[in-house]
Amino acid sequence: MSESLLVGTLLALAGGFMDAYTYLIRDQVFANAQTGNIVLLGLHLMNGEWMHALYYFIPIVSFSVGVLLVLVIRGRMQENRALHWRQLVLALEIILLFVVAFLPQNLNMLANVLVSFTCAMQVECFRKIRGVTCATTMCTGNLRSGTELLWNYRRSGDPDQKRRGMHYIIVDLVFVAGAMLGALVTRFTAEKAILTACVLLGAAFAAMFLEEDIFT
Repeated sequence: MSESLLVGTLLALAGGFMDAYTYLIRDQVFANAQTGNIVLLGLHLMNGEWMHALYYFIPIVSFSVGVLLVLVIRGRMQENRALHWRQLVLALEIILLFVVAFLPQNLNMLANVLVSFTCAMQVECFRKIRGVTCATTMCTGNLRSGTELLWNYRRSGDPDQKRRGMHYIIVDLVFVAGAMLGALVTRFTAEKAILTACVLLGAAFAAMFLEEDIFT
């Protein structure tokens, strides 16, 4: 179920939501796609704006640490039958985002660190949907792979190419929907908006107890 379309859809919604949230309400930092933060880091370094550069450098480091934590959890819990190690990661994500919801604006850097940490865990933990390798927290790789597969389908007529290509496109569209939802909810609830992402991740956590994907 960790690779089901249901879980992937919920994770992509949460991924888009988190990126919109940190950009709109937490000082225009991208939580998921560290490429944007790396570019902004370079720009501020070039201009000698060291403190501004630090503001983007810290989420990048946090992202890397989040990846390392998942590797540790996977190594120690892979044989656990009571709770899947991916569910533990989701539980940690929910706890961290719950904390973020109650951080004031003067702690935006901490909020961005925690959200980046959360996104890193998610991107490292959930890499496939129905056997197709894709990301639920960023779109560039999905867009490239989806476009290539659909072009190959047009040339070969292979339905498997079409199926896999559409999976990528669907995940990116769901990510966009998550960003739209994030913009809407943030407009009305400000910092507390991230609690919606907690609900989405909680639903993904619960869905992993199901025996089969309801999206067939």
